[in-house]
Amino acid sequence: MIGVAVLGSTGSIGESTLDVLARHPEEFKVVALGANRNAAKLALQVLKWRPAFAALADEQAARDLTQRIAGSGVQTKVLAGAGALTDLAALADVGIVMAGIVGSAGLRSTFAAAQAGKRVLLANKESLVMAGPLLIAAVRASGATLLPVDSEHSAIFQCLPLNSQPGTLAAGVRRVLLTASGGPFLDWPQDALAAVTPAQACAHPNWVMGRKISVDSATLMNKGLELIEACLLFGLAPEQVEVVVHRQSIVHSLVEYVDGSMLAQLGSPDMRSPIAHALAWPKRIACGVDFLDLIRTSRLDFCAPDLDRFPCLALAQAAARAGGLMPAIVNAANEVVVQAFLDAQLNFLDIPRVIEAVMTTMPAAAIGSLDDVLAADAEARRRAHERLPAPYSAAVRAAV
Repeated sequence: MIGVAVLGSTGSIGESTLDVLARHPEEFKVVALGANRNAAKLALQVLKWRPAFAALADEQAARDLTQRIAGSGVQTKVLAGAGALTDLAALADVGIVMAGIVGSAGLRSTFAAAQAGKRVLLANKESLVMAGPLLIAAVRASGATLLPVDSEHSAIFQCLPLNSQPGTLAAGVRRVLLTASGGPFLDWPQDALAAVTPAQACAHPNWVMGRKISVDSATLMNKGLELIEACLLFGLAPEQVEVVVHRQSIVHSLVEYVDGSMLAQLGSPDMRSPIAHALAWPKRIACGVDFLDLIRTSRLDFCAPDLDRFPCLALAQAAARAGGLMPAIVNAANEVVVQAFLDAQLNFLDIPRVIEAVMTTMPAAAIGSLDDVLAADAEARRRAHERLPAPYSAAVRAAV
């Protein structure tokens, strides 16, 4: 049996991972569960899975978790603090690490898994966006296996030759087509976007996702970050990645070869498919996903994204071309403004405006180390906070 650490176990990716693992108890053992601060949900998972270790980055939440499982007979050791998730990623009994912590908070634990030579199931896109060259180098140095879990990158990976290496362009590949659902506002008139609410932005038409990634899907920033990821994962130049809107979310991405052939990966819009693929690779295992009925689907539509209506995608494309620290800057600013929007303190249309303002004030310096990345991340956040509405900005600055 292979030991698995699920980092971000209380989020949608983590829950889907546990659902797949539950279907194959003879192949996988849950050794560790980790999250940021959701003690209530993690306690329920600990009582069900009885892992050797559980961790919460928030120390008060970890104390709450300890109290919740006290007297249950569960022998799980609870770890707490900023380094707790990193410790789980490097456990000797763990062979597979699901890197599912959302945002920059998952950066260090993803790196720890890569440096420890684990099979890293990469759902934390920020690790690649912020510090992709460093992560690829860590994977190569340790002999780790890096497998994408984002449905689009999993689709690309499945359409490449079996011996493809992270960060290296596979022989014969001309370009990739990255599909986007278009989010909930694809057909909305431009003037209606100013009144978008957080609840509307989180109501994705096809996928069940967390609130932050749902907003990113609504602005198309999620697709922009995935474009940056694809360049780093597959050794592509930004001009070799084309984003196409595909409303049905059936074709998860395509790879075009120099001979004119185009390979596509299709499937129901369910994250358990790419999770199962990464868990069992190169084998295939059942995961509870509904099988695709092409007759019922009947049609597959594609169109170009409107960069004027969704400028976040254009900003991410510019960051990919600039390289260096610029993707980390864009990611940090985006995390700040998305949270402000979710807190009903920022207009939907102001999301790209603040990001662009931060981009224009910071240089795309080269990445020398992880400390460089974290410093750029912190500075971009500070500058983004300064551009938020005054009461919210002051409150946030007082809390950090």
